[in-house]
Amino acid sequence: MDTLTANISTANATTKPSSTWTKSDIVWVLGLYGTAVGAGTLFLPITAGVGGLIPLLIMAVLALPMTFFAHRGMTRFVLSSSNPGADITEVVEEHFGVGMGKLITLLYFFAIYPILLVYSVALTNTVQDFMLNQLHIQPPPRAILALVLILGLIAIVRLGEQLIIKAMSVLVFPFVAVLLMLACYLIPYWNGAIFEQVMPAEGGMSSVMMAVWLILPVMVFSFNHSPVISSFAVAKKNEYGDDAEKKCSRILLCAHVMMVATVMFFVFSCVLSLSPANLAEAKEMNVSILTYLANHFDTPVIAYAAPIVAIIAITKSFLGHYIGASEGLNGLVVKAARSKGKELSKKTLNSFTTIFMLVTAWAVATINPNILHMIESLGGPIIALLLFIMPMYAIHKVPAMRQYSGALSNVFITLIGLISITAIFYSLVQ
Repeated sequence: MDTLTANISTANATTKPSSTWTKSDIVWVLGLYGTAVGAGTLFLPITAGVGGLIPLLIMAVLALPMTFFAHRGMTRFVLSSSNPGADITEVVEEHFGVGMGKLITLLYFFAIYPILLVYSVALTNTVQDFMLNQLHIQPPPRAILALVLILGLIAIVRLGEQLIIKAMSVLVFPFVAVLLMLACYLIPYWNGAIFEQVMPAEGGMSSVMMAVWLILPVMVFSFNHSPVISSFAVAKKNEYGDDAEKKCSRILLCAHVMMVATVMFFVFSCVLSLSPANLAEAKEMNVSILTYLANHFDTPVIAYAAPIVAIIAITKSFLGHYIGASEGLNGLVVKAARSKGKELSKKTLNSFTTIFMLVTAWAVATINPNILHMIESLGGPIIALLLFIMPMYAIHKVPAMRQYSGALSNVFITLIGLISITAIFYSLVQ
């Protein structure tokens, strides 16, 4: 999940019929697609394949409907505002009150911030492994390596937000192209190991259900591009007026078909070229699938290309999430200070945010918690609450949303959202 909105036009005073396709519509299809396909994709094959064939097939069936219906629901929620330019926080305040608006702001921060921590761990592990296995250099102590990497990333942030957004926009599609080329390159290595584990050797159906339970929040995380939905809905409302919902649905469907096809081809190619035991080892090693592939296959192309692509992808995603997380933290600190009658200078605010992000990201990267456990128990469930449950709740409570009630897709999205949220309790039952 990355930020591409800066390159997408959001204003057009003249409304158009939704049946026409414009350059802006095509740019949004590509923008939504590029936003969703990021570093999160690099962890999906591990969770998808480690449980055997059945969870993988269930994921393939669920991917498109859960992604499309969830993001369509959030888009409809933003479009339901009486204010054409309202972002999602303002829409929540309009429908549910100021208190709920503050809560959603808090949840947005906690949906983005843990992902920043995930990428801090992932980048440290990827660079450490690359130095050790490909460059044959003894990496410095983990605490020092993590500090140098995170300081470097924060220094890049200081170069300017717009420069970062432009760089991320440029990097997205080469990243996707390399993923597809790598997926094709792996085809000669495909084997039948995954078909030998249709059912897990231990646990039977209960193990399958556990695997599916843990796949859902990782899927929510990997396919999520909810931060861009607010800008997308506002842009199309300005452009298409009352026909915006139909146009948005068509754009989302095109983007999601492309996204699911690309990501699932990559996932299946990775899973078919490895065995469930290999994927379990990758999860235990706490690395992305590209890092594991680099060490698993004795081929120079994969050995050097895979970790470099992973480093670029994780860096890109870290920078995008740093911008979102720092803005969210700034907002929370400002609101907390104002409630006590205090005003903070911009310099003080930015200094506090930078130090907080640096210290926490460095501490977590040094501790090295399991990345997939963090996604399963933090990132995925909180995103599911905002992306899946909130729009479905609004359908029952907001008059402007009641026209969408009664659809089977609402039940489907509510169930997926609730199951994903319950995965937050996984760490308690291990």
